[in-house]
Amino acid sequence: MTRTALLLLVSFALTVGPARGFFGGSMTFTPGNRYPDGLVEMHFYFRESSRGLCVSHLGWTCENATCGDIIQTGPEMTDEAHMVESLSCQSEVHMIANVSSNAPLILSNSGCCWEDNVHGVGEWSLQAHVDTGRRSDTQSPNRSPVSAAIPFIRIPQNCFQSLHLLAHDPDGDVVRCKSATSSHHPNVHLDEDSCTLHRTGLLDVGLHVFELVLEDYPVSEITVTNSDGVSSVKDAFNLTVNSNPTALSQVPLQFGVEILAPVQSCVPGVDKPSFLTPTSLQGDVHHAAVGHAHEILLRAKSSGSSIIDFQVSQPFNMSKTLRDEGHGVTMATLTWTPQERDLHRHVPVCFTAETLHSQSEMRCIVVVVARARVLTGDAEVICGSDRISIVVNKASMEGIDQNLLQLRDPTCSLSSNDTHILGTMSLNTCGTTVEDSGDFMVFKNEIDSFETRNAVITRRNQVKIGFSCQYPKLASVSSHYVNHKSDYIFTESSFGTFGYSFEVYTDNSFSSRVDPNLYPVEVKLMEMLYMGVEAHSALPKVRLFIESCRATPEDNPYSAVYYDIIKDGCILDETVKVYPGDSMKYDFEIQAFKFTGLFDEVYISCSVILCAEGSPNSRCAQGCLSQTLARRRRDLNQETARHFIIQGPLRVSRETKHAVDASDNGGVVRISTSTGVFAGLFIITIIVLVGLLVYKAKKSRGLDRTHLLSSF
Repeated sequence: MTRTALLLLVSFALTVGPARGFFGGSMTFTPGNRYPDGLVEMHFYFRESSRGLCVSHLGWTCENATCGDIIQTGPEMTDEAHMVESLSCQSEVHMIANVSSNAPLILSNSGCCWEDNVHGVGEWSLQAHVDTGRRSDTQSPNRSPVSAAIPFIRIPQNCFQSLHLLAHDPDGDVVRCKSATSSHHPNVHLDEDSCTLHRTGLLDVGLHVFELVLEDYPVSEITVTNSDGVSSVKDAFNLTVNSNPTALSQVPLQFGVEILAPVQSCVPGVDKPSFLTPTSLQGDVHHAAVGHAHEILLRAKSSGSSIIDFQVSQPFNMSKTLRDEGHGVTMATLTWTPQERDLHRHVPVCFTAETLHSQSEMRCIVVVVARARVLTGDAEVICGSDRISIVVNKASMEGIDQNLLQLRDPTCSLSSNDTHILGTMSLNTCGTTVEDSGDFMVFKNEIDSFETRNAVITRRNQVKIGFSCQYPKLASVSSHYVNHKSDYIFTESSFGTFGYSFEVYTDNSFSSRVDPNLYPVEVKLMEMLYMGVEAHSALPKVRLFIESCRATPEDNPYSAVYYDIIKDGCILDETVKVYPGDSMKYDFEIQAFKFTGLFDEVYISCSVILCAEGSPNSRCAQGCLSQTLARRRRDLNQETARHFIIQGPLRVSRETKHAVDASDNGGVVRISTSTGVFAGLFIITIIVLVGLLVYKAKKSRGLDRTHLLSSF
C-alpha cells in the first residue's frame, strides 16, 4: 500500500439545505486494532452543531499518510433544541480508517459558512493531528484529548464572566487549549492551562465564534515508536524548560456563544437555572459497561421561570426523560447503553438546563466504557461535623487489592483491617469537593482503583465508590470551609489516620487561638503574627516536619504570585522566629506583610510531613536542604506523604496616616516653632468664631420665641 497522500471525501447531509448555519464541531479519536503489516485502526468521532435544520456538509482530507478505505457510521442526530425563534441541532459521525504508523496523520475539513456573527467569521476549518506510533508508557498509540460543547450556548451580556471547557485526557496527559486562528477576541482571555474563557470587557450582543484546538503533552518523558522501529523522544511537559513543546496530538473544538441583551439580574436558581445534587460536577468521570444501561441524573432549579428542557451534547442513542418535581425543580434522566463499538471510549457529555429566556452554566463529564461494570462495594458513610469517614466491607469486593485504591487526591491513602477498608478525611482535604444543592451543602469524594504506570495488563476489576455528606445551610458546619480552615485529616496505610491543625494565635504563648468567627484575621503591617502547626496521631513515636511555607494572595498554594517563607526546610524570611516545643508542634512568629499591588489578603500554606522518630534517612532527619547540600535517598516507609495545609485569609487593616513626625524615642512628637505659633492662632480664631455663632443663635431663638407668643 503506497504512502502517498490520499484524498478522502466523506460527504453527507441529514436533510437538504444550504451550507450555512455551521455552529461548531469537536473531534476525538482512539486507536483500535494493530495489524501485522503495521497498519493501525483509528476511530474518529466528530460532532457537528448547526442552526436551523440539522444540516451537515463535511469533506475530510486525509494527509501525510495512507488511510485506506473509510468505514463510516452515521451521521446520526444526537440532540435537537427548540429555542426562541431558533432551532439548534447536533449530530455525530463515526469513521474508521486503517492508517500507517510511520508518519503523523492530519485529517482536515473546511467549508462555508458560520452562522452570521459579530466578527464576520465566514469559512470554517477543522484539523486533527494524529501520531499512530506506539507510546512507551501505555504500549499503545496515543489517544486524543476529549472535549465537546452543547449546540447552542446563550448568555446575557452582563452575566458572562467565564466559560469552563472540558479538557480530559484518557492517557493522563497534560491538556492545553489554544486558539486555532491568529485572531483573538479583544474582551476575552483564554487560560490555556485550565481551558477557561474569561471575560475582560463587555462583549457585543450577537454570536461570537470560538475556534480552539486541544493539545496533549506527556507528564513524563516517553518514546513513540513507529512500525519501522524508529523512535522519537517526547519530553515531559515543562514550560520553564521548553516554552514551545511539541504536542502528541491536536483536535479541534469550535462553538458559538450567543451574547444576549443584558438583564436586570443574574442570580442562579432565580433568574437562570442552577444545578442541584445529584448532578455531576464539571469534569466528573462516569464508568459504564458494554450492554448495560448507564444513567446520568441532571437536576436543576429555576424559581423565576419554568425549566423547559435540558440541552445535551451526547453520543448517539442516548435517551432523555424529564420529570417536574414542583417548586421550580426539574429532573432529567439520560440513559445510554454502550455497544461493542464503544468499548474503551472516553465519551464527553455536556449539558445545560434551559428556560425560555435563560440557560444554566454548561457542565461536561466523561463516560468511560469498559467490558464489565465497575465494582461499587458495600460501604457505610459517617458524616461528622468536620470530617467524613467511609467504611467498605471487603467481602463485597472480593479480589480487590487495597493498595491499588485511592481517593480523589492520590496522596491520601486508605487503611484496613481484616474485614474492612477505612478512610477518613476532613471536609477540605483529599480532593473533597463542595456543591450547593439549594438548602444543603454537599461534600463529595470517591474511592477509585488505578493501574500501576506502564502496566500493559491487569487481572483486577475496576472499582468506583462515590460517597457524600450533606449539611443544612442553616446548621453550623465546623469546617468554616470559606474562611477559617478546620483540622486537616488524612489516612495512610503505614501511619493510619492522622491530622494537622494550623492556627493563628493572639500572642507568643500560643495558648489562645484567634476565634474562627473572626476570620479574615485583621493584621497591621509590621506587627508580629503568631502561627502554629500541630500534628495529631495515635502513634507514639512520630515527629512533625515543616518542609516549606509560602504566602499567596489567594487560597491556592500554587498561585503564580507567592513569597517563600520556608523552603526545603530552610527559613528564608529574616523575621521568622521558631519557638521550641515538643516534636508534634511547630510554633513560629513572623512580621506581618502584604503583597504589592492591589492585593489586601494573604494566605499561608505549608507542606508538612510526619516521620517515625529515630529514622536517620527520613525527610525529618535531613532538615534544611540548601542548594549546596546533596540530597540523600529517603526511607519513604518511615514518613508520610507530603501534604499541603493552608490558613487564612489574613487581611491588612487600613490605617489613617497623620502628618506628624514621631521620633523613635518614646514616641515623642516634635513640632517646629513656626508650626506651633500657626496652630495656636488657628485655635484662637476657631474659638472666637464659635462664640459669635452661639451669641447669634441665642438672639435668634429669643426673637423667634417672641414672634410665636404674639401669634396666639
